[in-house]
Amino acid sequence: MGKVIKVGMADLNVAKSGDCLTTLGLGSCIGITLYDPISKVAGLAHIMLPSSKSIKNNSNPAKFADTAMDILIDKMIKAGARKTRLVSKIAGGAQMFSFSTKNDLMKIGQRNAIATKEILKEKGIRLIGDDTGGNFGRTIEINSDTGILFIKTIGKGTKEI
Repeated sequence: MGKVIKVGMADLNVAKSGDCLTTLGLGSCIGITLYDPISKVAGLAHIMLPSSKSIKNNSNPAKFADTAMDILIDKMIKAGARKTRLVSKIAGGAQMFSFSTKNDLMKIGQRNAIATKEILKEKGIRLIGDDTGGNFGRTIEINSDTGILFIKTIGKGTKEI
């Protein structure tokens, strides 16, 4: 087993040769994993918001689903991945607080999940695993040798997708 590379909030990274990528405490945020099963290159982005388009000064493109995905794909290609072989698994997108309002703007987790799926579709990347929604946080880890995504949830144990 290689090293474990931590990916922070509004951050992204790439791993290969047996290394793992992990991100902690996904609430309404989404952990987007991309994987090339042939080159065994894995990528992980921890996004906070669905779109950068409404933000004027985007100093951190890893914060948004749309801009993070572009950077992650580029980094993976530089590491030996092929875009045509990439598959994705996503986790997070929880509704961490209950709101009495019917305002969809407050449903950040759900909006993040929808935006992520739309962007994957636009880019022609197949979504093969999805653990989004609910009202609980998740910690995830993807193994670059296998592409298995481990999802740890407090009180619910660990599952693999």
